[in-house]
Order: sequence, then C-alpha cells, then structure tokens
Amino acid sequence: MNQTTSKSSLGEWSQRLLAAIFLGGQVLVHLLRGKIHRRNTLEQMAAVGPDSLFIALLTAIFVGAVFTIQVAREFINFGAGNIIGGVLSVALTRELAPVLTAVVLAGRVGSAFAAEIGTMRVSEQIDAMLMLRTDPIDYLVIPRVLACCLMLPILTLLSLVTGMFGGLIIATNIYNLSDTVFLDSARSFLGIWDIFSAMIKACCFGILIAVIGCSWGLTTTGGAKGVGQSTTTAVVTALLIIFVSNFFLSWLMFQGTGSAFLGL
Repeated sequence: MNQTTSKSSLGEWSQRLLAAIFLGGQVLVHLLRGKIHRRNTLEQMAAVGPDSLFIALLTAIFVGAVFTIQVAREFINFGAGNIIGGVLSVALTRELAPVLTAVVLAGRVGSAFAAEIGTMRVSEQIDAMLMLRTDPIDYLVIPRVLACCLMLPILTLLSLVTGMFGGLIIATNIYNLSDTVFLDSARSFLGIWDIFSAMIKACCFGILIAVIGCSWGLTTTGGAKGVGQSTTTAVVTALLIIFVSNFFLSWLMFQGTGSAFLGL
C-alpha cells in the first residue's frame, strides 16, 4: 500500500514538474509578445524585494560571521590570515549569497505564490478570470516571474555586502585582523566575473522560484488540504531545483584548473 502511494505521489510530482516546464515556456512566449501588467508587477516587486529584505540580510550577516569563524583560525595557524577576506568574498559571491538568498525567497515568496494562486484555483477564481477573458498567465504569473527575476539579484548583492560586513566584524574583533588587510584581500580576490556570475545565478533562481510556485498553485486540487500540500511541495521542489541548477551553473561558469586565489 505504501509503495503504491509512493509511486502515485512520484507520478503526480513528475506531472506537475512537466506542467511547470510548460508554464515556463508559456511565460517566455507571452513576454515576447509584450504582455505585461505593470501595476501587478510593481506590487509583486514590493512583496518580493522590500518585504524580504530584513530576513535576507539577517541570514547573510550570520552566514558571513559563521564562515569567518570556521576558516579564520585554520588560516591563521597556516600563516595565511591575510587572505581570509578574499576567501570569504569569493565564497559569498560565487555560492553562499545567491544560493542562500534564493533559499530564503523560496521559503517565503515561493510558498506565498503557491498558496495564493492555489486558493484562487480551488475557489474557482481562476475559472472566473477565464470567463472574463483575462489570461491568468498574463495577470498572475508574469508579474511574479518578473518580480523575482529583478529583485533577487538586488537582494543577492545586498546580502553579499552584509555577509562581508558580518565577516569583517568577526575578523577584527575576535581574531584581531586589520580591517584594511581584510578588505584589501577581498578587493584583490574578487573579479567582475564573480559579481556578474552571482547576478546570473540570482536571476535564474528567481525565475525558477516564481515559475514553480505559480505552477504548483495553478495545478492545485482538493480544497484547503490541497492548498497546503501544494505549498509544501512547491517549496521543497524549488529548493531541490535551486541546488541542482546551481551545480550546473557553477560547472559552466567555474570549471577548469585555474585559481582565483593565485590569479591564474
């Protein structure tokens, strides 16, 4: 019985994932046609950006602080305390800032998208929109996709700065490192491509979060229970897709044998 239920759940999840991929294609087609509700987009940008800013920055400052605690002692023991700032800056820019900010938004924004649109689906508001000749993709999905695509890179950049500040506090107050050495190390290690790659990742993650949240909402069935299940599954799926896509993006951007630390 449990095995049958598991197979059924996996089959349903696969179907909904395919529906999300199809929805992503529809969004692209509609965008190419220039169908954008500007007011809805601005409202969603406010919900995704400013409303998520505090939790994203709070996460970043503690991540930067914890990372510094973990690496500073070992680097100092090896006589490499002067590169701690550079190591933190590269780690935050390439991986930690875009991924963790996307995780925060997947939990906060992706779940909200799935719950809101799922409630509209089970309460037949989506059907009413179709009766009024209003396309749900234009009115509901595209503003959310654009909001996540535009605001997540900004949140990521702010998280990067905040994470570096958290690391700087720990490095100077606990390990007695010079703030000038710390910041000079970060400046020498970071390149334009590192910042650019973080923005690319954040943009991709934002699109994935919005499309998955909206798709799971649009395919919700089963009343209030179905809304709860869709919300949970949308968040889990978004997190899974973020980690998988991050691997492939990192492999495409940073594969090879060169070293950021040695300037090779």
